[in-house]
Amino acid sequence: MWNNITSCTLWRLSPSFMASRIQTLTPLFIRNYKDFCKNKHTIWTLRNSLCQVMKKTVPTLKCNTIPHRFLSNKARYGQYTKTFPVLDGSIPSVCEHVFEENLRNSEACIQRYSELLCKVSKGGGENAILRHTQRNKKLLVRERLRMLLDDETFLELSPFAGFDLPYGDVPAAGCLTGIGKICGVWCVFMANDATVKGGTIYPISVKKQLRAQQIAVQNRLLLVYLVDSGGAFLPLQAELFPDQSHGGRVFYNEAIMSAMKIPQVAVVCGSCTAGGAYVPTMAEETVIVDKIGSMFLAGPPLVKAATGEDISPEDLGGASMHSKVSGCVDHFASSEKEAYECVRNIILTLNYELPPEETLEYDDPLYSAEELLGLAPRGYSYTLHIKPGSHFVQLCSQRSIPILFLQNTAPHAPEPTSLSQAEDHTNRLKAQASMMAAVACAAVPKITLVIGGCYGNESYAMCGRSFDPNFLFLWPNARVALVDSKHISTFPQARDDDCTGDDSELMHLKEKLEEESSAFHSSARLWDDGIILPQNSRKVIAQCLTIMKQQKYQIASLQHNPVIRL
Repeated sequence: MWNNITSCTLWRLSPSFMASRIQTLTPLFIRNYKDFCKNKHTIWTLRNSLCQVMKKTVPTLKCNTIPHRFLSNKARYGQYTKTFPVLDGSIPSVCEHVFEENLRNSEACIQRYSELLCKVSKGGGENAILRHTQRNKKLLVRERLRMLLDDETFLELSPFAGFDLPYGDVPAAGCLTGIGKICGVWCVFMANDATVKGGTIYPISVKKQLRAQQIAVQNRLLLVYLVDSGGAFLPLQAELFPDQSHGGRVFYNEAIMSAMKIPQVAVVCGSCTAGGAYVPTMAEETVIVDKIGSMFLAGPPLVKAATGEDISPEDLGGASMHSKVSGCVDHFASSEKEAYECVRNIILTLNYELPPEETLEYDDPLYSAEELLGLAPRGYSYTLHIKPGSHFVQLCSQRSIPILFLQNTAPHAPEPTSLSQAEDHTNRLKAQASMMAAVACAAVPKITLVIGGCYGNESYAMCGRSFDPNFLFLWPNARVALVDSKHISTFPQARDDDCTGDDSELMHLKEKLEEESSAFHSSARLWDDGIILPQNSRKVIAQCLTIMKQQKYQIASLQHNPVIRL
């Protein structure tokens, strides 16, 4: 009971009240609680001792007996919500060595994260960048975003997509996607990076674009396309063209979003060849940049091969032709800078009601965000005490409260060897099915953060990718797999009756599982929306909540909401 009382009363009261209580009850402690909080090295050694002293000094303190005059304005306003217990965050001394091991592992993961991020940020390499900027006289994709977006940090999605794929590296899948503000409006953006394979579209590029469109629909966000594409990569056409979730789905989604009154604006800031030409043509408003923007189904080389005619890109499908003759574009821009200013003006004309500017008050974290590095698990045979339930999810849905899933599911338990274990497995199966149904039907925004293991069926109940969370992120230490490689020998293997597996086959399978379960392998294949550092989690989640809130203020709405699938 005391841990709950401590969480509700001691940690949640104002600093001035804290200081007065500490001075009265524990004279040996520091006199200024604010100074105490500023020293993160001191907070580690003193916070548990403070709880112990307060526990001995005021054992009879009750949550509902706190004098009203001691409560802050926020506590008075939400006096009923403050009666809920806050989990005790103290770490037992016997577990400090585990904390240190986790910390070292997190530092190694973050180092790899930083190295890969640096590699991805270089796009197609130095030669491709020189060709793009000097010969073609075009801006780099991040320079374009700086001109387009407000002077605020934007949320980049899946920067590691396309890393170390079977058909080679495709840095950032050849396009940048994310969410940023334009004239105060949160917008999804899709920007081709022509330094990567000349803007050629790969299967992973299509998947990344479809995910950006799905986020725009799910959160009813305006979408801006910066198109500089060389068309599909023909050797992989079987993985790009024929199926439901291949390239044509991008155009289908554009039409559906237009029907849903979700604005879409495109800038033709490079070549738009073949299927890439449909993206700006189907947008509601399109801007084309003179001399560098062009659109055609087949470029001059194919015209020469088919008809023998020599024609320039400008005459075939340049800015002047499309703005004066074909009518495929709405705005002619003499430079890229003018084009992005035009997009900002377009967004200013939208009939959008924005959330009122307000100064939000919130409680600071109880502990330093850096301590999350020591809580990111190094081993995956156990989970942290994270216990959401079906009824809790149903209550959140009924009361329109967004849900944050902190996922750390353990690998499968071994097969039951007794009746009691079999009953336990049966009860777990029933509870998981109930939880899955509750999560799938919860009509509220959902954010999933994988902080450790993402294994097996339990990951579905914690709103895994298959259950359509609005956003799903991983910590660098996360593992995503059906089973843990360390437990593979305990699972029955499907094989012919007359075939027996040997140790080398089992070792190969373990190595494959170990490689494929890493967070970077997952993010490279767009099984998530990106890897974020533990200490940045609060900032990213807060940004996502703000982004999702905007749809409440959008005037245009459609009663029938079609589903967009990847």
